[in-house]
Amino acid sequence: MVICMKVAIKKMDAHGRIVLPVSWRRRADDELVVVERDEKVEIFPRDVDLSKYVDAVDVEVDKFEDYHELRKALRQT
Repeated sequence: MVICMKVAIKKMDAHGRIVLPVSWRRRADDELVVVERDEKVEIFPRDVDLSKYVDAVDVEVDKFEDYHELRKALRQT
């Protein structure tokens, strides 16, 4: 299997912004998915399947409409 990969070192400005390569900007939509895992940040086009990056959380809450109760239950997990 051959994996084609381009590597570039980019500077980050004082606001945490980086400039994506022109070839990537032309092919991507205006919205991107940014995934922060461990010590790295990954950027994907918006149409990527996010299910592999989301962890499941079981919460026992009677009313999901009560935002404060939901937050309290999430903090306890």
